[in-house]
Amino acid sequence: MNSRGQGQERPLRADAERTVRAILEAAERVLGSNPAATMEQIAEAAGVARTTVHRRFVSREALVSALSAWATRQFHEAVQAARPDTAPPAVALHQVTANVLRVKTGWGFAMSGTTPEDPEVARVHDDVLAQCDHLFRRAREAGVLAPDSDLGWVRRVYYALIHEASQERPDSDSDVEGLAARVVDTLLHGVGPPADTAKPSP
Repeated sequence: MNSRGQGQERPLRADAERTVRAILEAAERVLGSNPAATMEQIAEAAGVARTTVHRRFVSREALVSALSAWATRQFHEAVQAARPDTAPPAVALHQVTANVLRVKTGWGFAMSGTTPEDPEVARVHDDVLAQCDHLFRRAREAGVLAPDSDLGWVRRVYYALIHEASQERPDSDSDVEGLAARVVDTLLHGVGPPADTAKPSP
């Protein structure tokens, strides 16, 4: 009897998780287009009853808060999935960039709603900051970055490049990969011609 009861609970939990994810994904789409959208509009976009949304989230504010928390976790997992501590630095740098761009473009409304005052958001961003700094130190030691690179400056430039790239709103995964390659190439090589081909001004 116990085993049957446990077997019945798992699908229910999985079902609930799928419902919550569907609501959050719909909320991102709807609120990204219309930040004033109602819970009813979000329910319709998610393909669920309004009562289902209200059962999962007691208010619109609670839904937006859950959406921001979800995006924060996605952001953290995106960085960790690139294995910044163990993958070859050049590979990890590209993969971190592509993964983060997927989150920033796919969850733009939610990411814009995160605030540093939220303890979980602050913890995640501190951890991501530490992982990025560690990756840049590994990149410098491996010769991917110049040996005299100011890593604080490198990180600020990198963040700015990712922000600008995320404004491109890529339509496909190949577009994301292309943007990631552009960000990394700009970070490592700038936008001028290679030093050996640059010609002095007359």
